[in-house]
Amino acid sequence: MTGGADIAVTGVGLVTPAGIGTAENWAAVRAGRPTAALDPSLEDNPVRLSCRVPGFDADALLGARRALRLDRFVQFALVAAEEAVADAGLDPGSWDGARVGVVMGSADGGPNTVEEQHLVLITEEARRVSPLLLPMQLPNMLAGQIAIALGATGPNLVVATACASGATAVGTARDLLALDRCDIVLAGGSEAMITPLVMAGFAQMGALSGREDDPDSASRPFDVERDGFVAAEGAGVLVLERTADARARSARVRGRVVGYGASADAHHMTSPHPQGAGAELAVRAALADAGAAASDVGHVNAHGTSTPLNDLAEGRMLSRVLTGDPLVTSTKGVTGHLLGAAGAVEAALTVLTLEQGVVPPTAGLSRLDPRLDIEVATTATATRAELALSNSFGFGGQNAVLAIAAA
Repeated sequence: MTGGADIAVTGVGLVTPAGIGTAENWAAVRAGRPTAALDPSLEDNPVRLSCRVPGFDADALLGARRALRLDRFVQFALVAAEEAVADAGLDPGSWDGARVGVVMGSADGGPNTVEEQHLVLITEEARRVSPLLLPMQLPNMLAGQIAIALGATGPNLVVATACASGATAVGTARDLLALDRCDIVLAGGSEAMITPLVMAGFAQMGALSGREDDPDSASRPFDVERDGFVAAEGAGVLVLERTADARARSARVRGRVVGYGASADAHHMTSPHPQGAGAELAVRAALADAGAAASDVGHVNAHGTSTPLNDLAEGRMLSRVLTGDPLVTSTKGVTGHLLGAAGAVEAALTVLTLEQGVVPPTAGLSRLDPRLDIEVATTATATRAELALSNSFGFGGQNAVLAIAAA
């Protein structure tokens, strides 16, 4: 590889349906343990499946007074960010905050707060609506609250590219470091969209799996009988630094973000381009940015949503573009689809895959769609891959691909 910016991942923080904390997440993903279950909060919805973060106690993790003022999507992100900073061996009390940026992704911000306060408006009166409605639900508060908590006074923003948001955030953070706008960037995504209204919308679109009689196999990426995704919640945060800077402070480099590609399908509001044309543009751009050839890719953490159209378009694109027969997985078989947080969580899991030398299985996959000519991991498989891609594609045809290299 002869690419440009070489950006180190020095810290990882994860809060997902697979667990709270990176170690717990990796153990569950490597074991291929599905997390989908019937959700009591969706009892009256057309589809009642979701993947929830287990045992998330915001009062215990953040303090009751603090947690009360934060929507769930911000609570997840703060816990993940604090883990990532600690993992990187950084002390917010001593860093130069003006050189620390925060770039986060979220598709929807805080719909739970909006729905709760809208109910107050229509059942009580406008005067009873909380003054915290906007500070809690606005998407920009995701990065803003992390900055407040950690004293990061550098560039601070939230990006929204639907289900590509987390990957877009990591790519944007990489650009800030390459341009010397920052020395450290906390990058990732967070989502808490499992509400009755949002889930009703997904259900009415026909996007969700209806496999309520067998939740463990509801999310089954690339399977011939896949019927939709299972919505999930959670957050992933990575600490990014220029690799030379990380090594200069003797930090542990867990992996490197060496390329980023972004594109638009310019095709349809919700359906991917049937030939994966936009996704292909993003993959080729990420490889070019990394100075890598298609044959260099040894692993792909696919977008792999378990929807009929996405998996077919993505799988065909991968077999057409990548020439080295990389081992593909979709960790959404375990976690479900974390929507705007998915790209960040999956980037972190791709870093762990290369670091640990193990490709996690695609949980739920029992029979590969015969129209696909890709090798998909169904068991935890040893790998010596040095370069991997993490794919994220969103409604609106917005695509983001990260090229991630081993340390």
